[in-house]
Amino acid sequence: MRSPKDFFRPLAVGAPTPVREVPFRPSRMIHFFDPGNEKMAAKVPAIAPTVDVLLGNLEDAVAADRKEAARSGLVKIAQATDFGNTQLWTRINSLDSPWALDDLLTLVGEIGDKLDVIMVPKVEGAEDIHYVDRLLAQLEAKAQIRRPILVHAILETATGVANVEEIAGASPRMQGISLGPADLAASRRMKTTRVGGGHPGYLVREDPHGADGTAPRATFQQDLWHYTLARMVDACAAHGILPYYGPFGDIKDTTACEDQFRNAFLLGCVGAWSLHPVQIAIAKKVFSPAPADVAWARRVIEAMGDGTGAVMIDGKMQDDATYKQCQVVAELADALAARDPELRDAYAAAEKE
Repeated sequence: MRSPKDFFRPLAVGAPTPVREVPFRPSRMIHFFDPGNEKMAAKVPAIAPTVDVLLGNLEDAVAADRKEAARSGLVKIAQATDFGNTQLWTRINSLDSPWALDDLLTLVGEIGDKLDVIMVPKVEGAEDIHYVDRLLAQLEAKAQIRRPILVHAILETATGVANVEEIAGASPRMQGISLGPADLAASRRMKTTRVGGGHPGYLVREDPHGADGTAPRATFQQDLWHYTLARMVDACAAHGILPYYGPFGDIKDTTACEDQFRNAFLLGCVGAWSLHPVQIAIAKKVFSPAPADVAWARRVIEAMGDGTGAVMIDGKMQDDATYKQCQVVAELADALAARDPELRDAYAAAEKE
């Protein structure tokens, strides 16, 4: 076991010093695109300013005979594009695939200075992160990268869920974790073919009622992913990294997508994946605190002063716990307002009301 004193030392001579705290940058939507698809590639300059994170996908959605084209396409796009304040991420192929090593060798060597985060699929334990961590340090040193590329894990196997706490704390590079419901469902042998969201068969039914107990009984659909998402959020919070909801596969069902994203937001997630442009607006809306909520949070913070004691505001008791909750909302609003002029104006207007 390494000494805690060594945890923040570079894993290779010449590699950049690991970060001590994950820098919080708005990442309400991680927008996926296929860099080997010429039509998608052509849209990147226009899409980039509209999203917080743009992710060049090299993994599952890319056919085996197009892996190299996607990798080289991402290199060309990154070299030719000014992303401004938008983060550039990539999802490499799984570590047990024949493409993952070349993904890392090529991307760090060619565009390592532009890559903010590398998303690693099907992470099952700290050993997977340790492998990527050491290799990235060696490649950063070789390419003379001056700031560490961070790592994001996807939780999509039963083993990964069982080890989520150790994954979250495996390296200073850890930026966050995303829920990967489709592969996780297969790993668990769950009987659903949906990508995220609920299932009409996963429900609770109210007790019998009526004179003879035969009156119609209401049913309520439940969330298949609540346990896993809550456990993932706790692991991320405990280790100072960021949790994300993953994909919602039914592109046409924007209502259910918004509901699922909002559940994740309320539970503590900072963002979700967007697989289609229609989901960008949903994620932007859901993962940005409502102006009225921000105004209320600032009102509580102002009334609480140093955050100790208790006050009554509009007949509601506020104490140090609610003060901390309000700080979470206000700090997120500040970060988003610095990036999004429309939100900044909306938050300012709400405070004046």
